Amino acid sequence: MPRVSAFYGIVIWMYHDEIHHLGRAHFHARYGDDEASIDIENLAVIVGRIPPRALRLVVEWAGAHQQELRENWKRARRHEPLQKIDPLR
Repeated sequence: MPRVSAFYGIVIWMYHDEIHHLGRAHFHARYGDDEASIDIENLAVIVGRIPPRALRLVVEWAGAHQQELRENWKRARRHEPLQKIDPLR
Protein backbone atom coordinates (compact mmCIF):
# COMPACT_ATOMS: atom_id res chain seq x y z
CA MET A 1 0.00 0.00 0.00
CA PRO A 2 1.79 3.14 -1.13
CA ARG A 3 1.26 5.65 1.67
CA VAL A 4 1.03 9.21 0.39
CA SER A 5 0.21 11.17 3.55
CA ALA A 6 -0.70 10.97 7.23
CA PHE A 7 -2.15 13.50 9.68
CA TYR A 8 -4.07 13.46 12.97
CA GLY A 9 -4.06 9.66 13.09
CA ILE A 10 -5.40 9.38 9.53
CA VAL A 11 -3.34 7.49 6.95
CA ILE A 12 -3.86 8.07 3.22
CA TRP A 13 -2.72 5.62 0.59
CA MET A 14 -3.39 4.83 -3.05
CA TYR A 15 -3.19 1.95 -5.47
CA HIS A 16 -5.05 1.46 -8.72
CA ASP A 17 -5.52 -2.24 -9.43
CA GLU A 18 -8.71 -2.92 -7.50
CA ILE A 19 -11.29 -4.63 -9.64
CA HIS A 20 -14.22 -3.58 -7.45
CA HIS A 21 -13.69 0.15 -8.15
CA LEU A 22 -13.57 -0.34 -11.95
CA GLY A 23 -10.73 2.11 -12.55
CA ARG A 24 -12.44 4.96 -10.69
CA ALA A 25 -9.83 7.45 -9.47
CA HIS A 26 -9.78 7.21 -5.68
CA PHE A 27 -7.66 7.02 -2.57
CA HIS A 28 -8.02 5.24 0.75
CA ALA A 29 -8.23 6.78 4.20
CA ARG A 30 -7.82 4.82 7.42
CA TYR A 31 -8.53 6.08 10.91
CA GLY A 32 -8.13 3.49 13.65
CA ASP A 33 -9.95 0.37 12.55
CA ASP A 34 -12.15 2.27 10.06
CA GLU A 35 -11.39 2.65 6.37
CA ALA A 36 -13.02 4.33 3.38
CA SER A 37 -12.33 4.71 -0.33
CA ILE A 38 -12.79 8.32 -1.48
CA ASP A 39 -13.44 9.45 -5.07
CA ILE A 40 -10.81 11.98 -6.15
CA GLU A 41 -13.14 14.04 -8.33
CA ASN A 42 -16.14 14.58 -6.07
CA LEU A 43 -14.55 13.62 -2.71
CA ALA A 44 -17.47 11.31 -1.93
CA VAL A 45 -17.09 8.04 -0.07
CA ILE A 46 -17.23 5.16 -2.55
CA VAL A 47 -17.20 2.38 0.00
CA GLY A 48 -16.49 1.98 3.70
CA ARG A 49 -16.73 4.52 6.47
CA ILE A 50 -14.65 6.58 8.83
CA PRO A 51 -15.96 8.70 11.71
CA PRO A 52 -17.56 11.99 10.60
CA ARG A 53 -14.84 14.21 12.13
CA ALA A 54 -12.09 12.20 10.42
CA LEU A 55 -14.00 12.30 7.13
CA ARG A 56 -14.29 16.09 7.36
CA LEU A 57 -10.51 16.32 7.81
CA VAL A 58 -9.90 13.96 4.89
CA VAL A 59 -12.22 15.95 2.61
CA GLU A 60 -10.57 19.23 3.67
CA TRP A 61 -7.12 17.76 2.97
CA ALA A 62 -8.16 16.21 -0.35
CA GLY A 63 -9.79 19.43 -1.53
CA ALA A 64 -6.54 21.27 -0.95
CA HIS A 65 -4.51 18.56 -2.73
CA GLN A 66 -6.90 17.38 -5.44
CA GLN A 67 -4.51 18.04 -8.32
CA GLU A 68 -1.70 16.18 -6.55
CA LEU A 69 -4.07 13.27 -5.98
CA ARG A 70 -4.96 13.25 -9.69
CA GLU A 71 -1.28 13.21 -10.62
CA ASN A 72 -0.58 10.37 -8.19
CA TRP A 73 -3.49 8.43 -9.67
CA LYS A 74 -1.90 8.79 -13.12
CA ARG A 75 1.44 7.63 -11.68
CA ALA A 76 -0.21 4.63 -10.02
CA ARG A 77 -1.87 3.66 -13.32
CA ARG A 78 1.58 3.70 -14.97
CA HIS A 79 3.07 1.70 -12.06
CA GLU A 80 5.34 4.62 -11.18
CA PRO A 81 6.32 5.64 -7.64
CA LEU A 82 3.83 7.93 -5.96
CA GLN A 83 4.73 11.36 -4.61
CA LYS A 84 4.22 12.18 -0.94
CA ILE A 85 1.58 14.84 -0.29
CA ASP A 86 1.87 17.31 2.57
CA PRO A 87 -0.35 16.53 5.55
CA LEU A 88 -3.18 18.69 6.79
CA ARG A 89 -1.84 21.34 9.16
